[in-house]
Amino acid sequence: MRMTRWAAALAATSLVLAACGDDDNGGSATEQTGGDSEECTTPTEITWLGTIKIEIQDQFKAAIDDYNATNTDCVKVEVIDTAQGEPFLQTVTPMYESGRAPTIMTALQEIPDMADKVMDWKGQPLADLAADGTLDVANVDGRQVGIPITAEAFGLLYNKSVLDTAGVDPASIATRSDLAAAFESVAGSGPSAAHFSGLWWSLGAHFTNIYHANSADTAEGRMAILDELKAGTYDLAADPVFSDWLDTFDLLKANTIDSATISDDDYNVGVENLAAGDAGFWFMGNWAEPNLLEATPDGEFGVMPVAISDTAGTYGNDSISVGVPFYLMIDEEQSSPEQREAAIAVITWFLTTPEGQAHWAGPIEENGMSFIPVYDGFTVTPSTFMAAEIAEYIAAGKTLQWVNSAYPAGLQECYGAATQKYYDDVIDRDGIAAEMAACWVA
Repeated sequence: MRMTRWAAALAATSLVLAACGDDDNGGSATEQTGGDSEECTTPTEITWLGTIKIEIQDQFKAAIDDYNATNTDCVKVEVIDTAQGEPFLQTVTPMYESGRAPTIMTALQEIPDMADKVMDWKGQPLADLAADGTLDVANVDGRQVGIPITAEAFGLLYNKSVLDTAGVDPASIATRSDLAAAFESVAGSGPSAAHFSGLWWSLGAHFTNIYHANSADTAEGRMAILDELKAGTYDLAADPVFSDWLDTFDLLKANTIDSATISDDDYNVGVENLAAGDAGFWFMGNWAEPNLLEATPDGEFGVMPVAISDTAGTYGNDSISVGVPFYLMIDEEQSSPEQREAAIAVITWFLTTPEGQAHWAGPIEENGMSFIPVYDGFTVTPSTFMAAEIAEYIAAGKTLQWVNSAYPAGLQECYGAATQKYYDDVIDRDGIAAEMAACWVA
């Protein structure tokens, strides 16, 4: 089967790893210092809302400092620092209302809400460089309102050394029972079987995607279920795939390390537990690998599917979730033409120049942001154990849709609250079915 240009590009570049977690929105402005080119006396000043992800905020700000100090575009970028966890629309709406709209911003589910306020990228060289399939989510009524930042993959991360010691081969895990047996083997060798994070964004966006991505074997079927949920006519409790998903949810809960919680700092605890070999598995994404390698530089960390069916060969049991987490948007409502050109210039620097690409896709230990390149012309191609595995899944066509990209704004937060209740045994299976369904009609 012929790979799309996106899949081929990711495989060819060995899938430079993405940094991690949820988008960070909401806060105060911090100006990035640095000079401009000698020819420039009055630079065009623009703002960039947030640092794309809070986990790479130091690397992002260093990159902006570098750009401000060395660029010949006569542009000066100010980064607006943001608070972790605050919803994007809650941050950006008052900025627009007060006439302080950021020039550059990143979003996903909120794209439809922003479509009439931001620039159309159609015909821009950067849009033409984006890999096939990566632009679709940000095309609203024929306008290309955003371009992709990177691609990310999530599933069950694992510590290869721990699994080797326990005699567990990830490739042999084809069903939920196989996964349970692997957990038993790891626990029998000393460490805890898994770290199952109770973070709202991990559960609400990523773990719920495991259900929705497996809910039907076609994109049309999956979207039809979302439509029924929106109409209030879909019975989650009666869906056998939903029941299978909850069985795997229960399996992870029963085998998680004691230190896993719903606390906002659980991500750091998960990094520590997997990197140190205190747990064999962790439900998370490839954005965590740079953090894991920082903690254990000689470690090898892989990613594997989350099997929810107990029947081998069932759709989705052998696949990992791959998608675009955020899109770059440029304000058109309050910015000047010069500011929009300046915004394009800095993004072009990141995506097309050797210096910018080193910041965008270079490894964390070299002050890069470790994003997977999804644009033609990237020359930065570092490779890690997990990156190679993701490339193999993509090349084999074993990828699951990011249905969470189609969640309306606010749904993943509502899903997060419901799944955290189930995680902490506050509600039962009927309760989580009812609360997740209610999120769609609220």
